[in-house]
Amino acid sequence: MKDPRVEQLAKNLINYSVQLQPGEKVLIENFGLQKELVVALVKEAYAAGGYPFVSIKDHQVDRALLMGAKEEQFDMMADFEAEVMKKMDAYIGLRSGDNINEHADVPDEKMKIQGNTVGKKVHREIRVPKTKWVVLRYPNSAMAQLAKMSTEAFEDFYFNVCNLDYSKMDKAMDSLVELMNKTDKVRLISPGTDLTFSIKDIPAIKCAGRLNIPDGEVYTAPVRNSVNGTLTYNTPSPYQGFTFENVKLTFKDGKIIEATSNDTERINKIFDTDEGARYVGEFAIGVNPYILHPMQDILFDEKIAGSIHFTPGQCYDVAPNGNDSNIHWDMVLIQRPEYGGGEIYFDDVLIRKDGLFVLPELECLNPENLK
Repeated sequence: MKDPRVEQLAKNLINYSVQLQPGEKVLIENFGLQKELVVALVKEAYAAGGYPFVSIKDHQVDRALLMGAKEEQFDMMADFEAEVMKKMDAYIGLRSGDNINEHADVPDEKMKIQGNTVGKKVHREIRVPKTKWVVLRYPNSAMAQLAKMSTEAFEDFYFNVCNLDYSKMDKAMDSLVELMNKTDKVRLISPGTDLTFSIKDIPAIKCAGRLNIPDGEVYTAPVRNSVNGTLTYNTPSPYQGFTFENVKLTFKDGKIIEATSNDTERINKIFDTDEGARYVGEFAIGVNPYILHPMQDILFDEKIAGSIHFTPGQCYDVAPNGNDSNIHWDMVLIQRPEYGGGEIYFDDVLIRKDGLFVLPELECLNPENLK
């Protein structure tokens, strides 16, 4: 029996997220076969007058390729995929897997090969700046387990999150975008965190269902050399097949000068990937009213209501601070009371306390007003 929620999600992705127009080509890339959504997307793309193309990939196959990876082979793979991506007007990336640690034993130097080839030449240089794109996870029992929920309860949660009225959220974000665009100094205070930086003259960008599903953040970037102080993240952060916890970063003039975690050696190897890996490319505020707790999936966790994420690595072209890196690592700090609380100040004015916006023009972004 068809699930009407899947069909609604496909309609939203084709018509709202990538706004597919007659004659446009869309690449549907699926890691982990979730054929009900792929089929629904193909049908919706045809209904919109577009041309769907489908690529099916698998995390275990990807691991096998990486374990034997050589740069010249991955250069050829990148050239092949880049030729396809150049012809696309839109991209929908579906991610689903049974094991978030599938790449845990892939050596760092092999992961770097993928980032320097396919990641750079296909995604950072073509897909991100030159197509209308959206990336999403798809629910399965493994995700339900990470969320500490039954499979049925997690599916209900997932579709509430993914099929909410993003056009309403889009309008509500305007006041925060306007304020961030006028702001110079930002200060974050939480247990283990006292951090200052500038966002002066770097555009604030609202994310309301166009690039990610689920969505719900407004992001910018810190002025590259302006970050000073300490930030302690309080959510688990999977990266390159390993889940990092208790991550604490100390910054001086923009650079991470000290990093500790449950595997301090491993995390510093990541930050030594290249020069830009020790600088920050994104600062974002999460507002999704249905996402309240981390589930070790960054597409969900970075949208948690009452959270921020502060991202070592590559900046976005639409919010540029000049930082260039092969990594982009969204790590999350939740500031609601049950996670220790915290404050955000813009130019020494308190704008959010314990996860709730306190300025009247921003209260429309509090969870009870977005549902």
